Amino acid sequence: MAHWLMKSEPGTFSWDDLVRDGRTDWDGVRNPAARLHLKGMKPGDEAFFYHSGDERAVVGIMRVAGDAAPDGADGAWVKVPVEPVRAIGPVTLKAIKAEPRLGTMELIRQSRLSVSPVREEEWAAVLKMAQGPG
Repeated sequence: MAHWLMKSEPGTFSWDDLVRDGRTDWDGVRNPAARLHLKGMKPGDEAFFYHSGDERAVVGIMRVAGDAAPDGADGAWVKVPVEPVRAIGPVTLKAIKAEPRLGTMELIRQSRLSVSPVREEEWAAVLKMAQGPG
């Protein structure tokens, strides 16, 4: 199973919206690198749901619920169905940047990318941070 991080402006589509809806197509991504990541997702993969904008924090975990499909008439872009797993954190961008183990995380290295892979050790570190001190 691979892990990912997927960003959304909470005013456009939030974690609470995903929980309310139970499932959605992650669509509207118009970046070539992010498109490659969406195409690489497999059913069962998990992703951090990251609120971008003013909030800037990991707030939940979602599961890829199906294969990538065309997003738009020309087939140049893709969408992926996702469903909520559970809320976590929040784990803020500030906290992530302050954690030395996360210094090479794509969220930091390519901050404008809306969909990015998360390495196993990064996934584990963010989950640990979500649990709080102790």
